[in-house]
Amino acid sequence: STTHFGYRDVPTDEKESMVKGVFSSVASSYDVMNDAMSLGVHRLWKDAFVSQLNPGRADQMAPGVRCIDVAGGTCDIALRILDHARMTHADRNLRVDVVDINPQMLDEGRKRVRQSMYWNTPQIDFHEGNAQEMKGFEDNSFDLYTIAFGIRNCTDIPAVLRQAHRILKPGGVFACLEFSRVETPVLSQLYEAYSFSVIPMLGSILAGDRESYQYLVESIRRFPPQAEFSRMITDAGFKTGRHGGWTDLWGGIACIHTGVKI
Repeated sequence: STTHFGYRDVPTDEKESMVKGVFSSVASSYDVMNDAMSLGVHRLWKDAFVSQLNPGRADQMAPGVRCIDVAGGTCDIALRILDHARMTHADRNLRVDVVDINPQMLDEGRKRVRQSMYWNTPQIDFHEGNAQEMKGFEDNSFDLYTIAFGIRNCTDIPAVLRQAHRILKPGGVFACLEFSRVETPVLSQLYEAYSFSVIPMLGSILAGDRESYQYLVESIRRFPPQAEFSRMITDAGFKTGRHGGWTDLWGGIACIHTGVKI
């Protein structure tokens, strides 16, 4: 069987290692890559994502909130979750497990956490793992599952969603931040031109790696539009609410999808 790798069709069992290759290649310049892909706006989107989820608990006598951030190697989301819980709820019990298939990305994350107050605390832990399998994680374990700019690179998205549903507790929240589909024609044309002309060129200049950036642009275009992805989330067993449970950012350049395990 075949699947897509950007705009190319490749054998399904080869896609994982090909994606791994892309992220090994861009790991050390991942921030540069995200800045190029979003003109730096990804930082604001990640802030909005975590603020909307509002992780943490004011009641320090209650059991600590357990979060898992998947495809989260660089700890961009994990550190925001920990900071939000501490600053908004004075919550120092919340814990984040960071999972990524790529050891180089996890190394980047460890470097960042080493410079934070969370290094060598029980509040954060790192795991090399596959989002489609989530081996070693028990059923009904987590209160919050986040995946940011990662799910479109997975070979079997329904399997990722099923695993998310399995490891979340009843009442737990699945939350995905991903590049999505721009609905406004003028903005869509501008973004298309920027994506296919400018981003690969920036990849060449900033990271010496045009091909990886070309793949990343194409992977965005192959990702299902908002309503279709929302249906995939409900097919995995989540409740998404009357309006499909998504919030467009910047006209749909990115989108936050949420679902609750009932």
